[in-house]
Amino acid sequence: MTELNLTDENGVRIDRVGAILVAVDAGRGEEAVNRSLDELADLAKTNGFTVLARVTQRLERIDGATFVGSGKLLEIAEEARDKDAAYLIFDGALTPAQTREIQAAVDLKISDRVNVILSIFAERARTDEGKIQVELAWLRYRLTQLTGRGVELSRLGGGIGTRGPGETKLEQDRRVIRKRMSILRGELQKMEGRRERSRALRNRREMITAAVVGYTNAGKSTLLNRLSGSDLDAGDQLFMTLDPTARRLEFQDGLNMILVDTVGFIRDLPAFLVQAFRATFEEAASADLILLVADLSDPDAASQIAVVQKQLNELGAGSIPVLYVLNKMDEMKAESYRDVMTMLRHEKASQIVEISALTGLGLDQLTKKLAAFAQDSLVAYRALIPYREAGVIAHARDHGLVTREDYNTEAIHLEGRIRKSRIGPLLPWIEKE
Repeated sequence: MTELNLTDENGVRIDRVGAILVAVDAGRGEEAVNRSLDELADLAKTNGFTVLARVTQRLERIDGATFVGSGKLLEIAEEARDKDAAYLIFDGALTPAQTREIQAAVDLKISDRVNVILSIFAERARTDEGKIQVELAWLRYRLTQLTGRGVELSRLGGGIGTRGPGETKLEQDRRVIRKRMSILRGELQKMEGRRERSRALRNRREMITAAVVGYTNAGKSTLLNRLSGSDLDAGDQLFMTLDPTARRLEFQDGLNMILVDTVGFIRDLPAFLVQAFRATFEEAASADLILLVADLSDPDAASQIAVVQKQLNELGAGSIPVLYVLNKMDEMKAESYRDVMTMLRHEKASQIVEISALTGLGLDQLTKKLAAFAQDSLVAYRALIPYREAGVIAHARDHGLVTREDYNTEAIHLEGRIRKSRIGPLLPWIEKE
């Protein structure tokens, strides 16, 4: 596998390297293959490629040696030479054996869907945690690419009862990678500890948290910017956000909510990427509410929602309340809208809101729904607290919202909202209606 480093000899990035995309239709159907290639084309362009052609081979199953079959591979290589393409990018995950066979057959650089995604992640990572997560994912990927090379390399030397130099090199590579992974995991655990303490503090104070999730490039960061007045990186590019970011959204009467931006989901996201970004994805699993953002300008919006729902279930977030945020309604495709509404036909109308994060369309309605959710999560109370029990007031402040605090000669008049799970210390002093 060619490591994607699109730079010249001086380290300057080379823009628009020519590539041909290669897919196999092994019973998926033309429409599904084209959707997958459209997405791969977007990934490739994000990574600095110019897509010069797309080739689809129909087979019963993907060829175990060359992905598309040896004859078809040579045809594609000829087309690549004619179009001056430097890369072949395969729509799938190449095995080590396939990579070796393809590289032996054609004089071209080779990449696949997983490699392109990893390269985008490497370029997008901004924080120390994000960079460590990306490196850890890359090392996991390298381990899978090393698997199976020992037998082939051991033929370079050695005999019965000995190990060939190739096998020794393989084991050495594995040790180096695993040692580095162990160091990175240790650093991540420290960072995850800080994230856990931050989550615990939010929980202790009973702050309502909403995780903003969705397919990559659905407009999550743009939405969070508009709602909270923040300035997160946002744009029409894939995987703009790798590092989860929390922002406070304030409503009237001191009510507020924490919004957490998350990594975009994508179809067939490699398991080792999910594992590397586990702590990041757990922000969704620990939220009170999920804002599932969908791009209604994308013809594939309905299936993208299905991908996000499936991955949320796998993360253990399937039982968390969901608000479906249908974004980019100013560019909405009628067919896409119909497919999404058909898919969501069993959901309550109150769970669906149509917006444009870019123009501001529908944001007032969305804000009202978020405020209503935050308010419904709390219970209102009025209490007369004896001075000897003044410590209860600190509990009320820490775990809810105090809206009135009057001191008279006999007691403290307290009003506010608090979650039912935290109302216990206030119960003896609550005024009956």
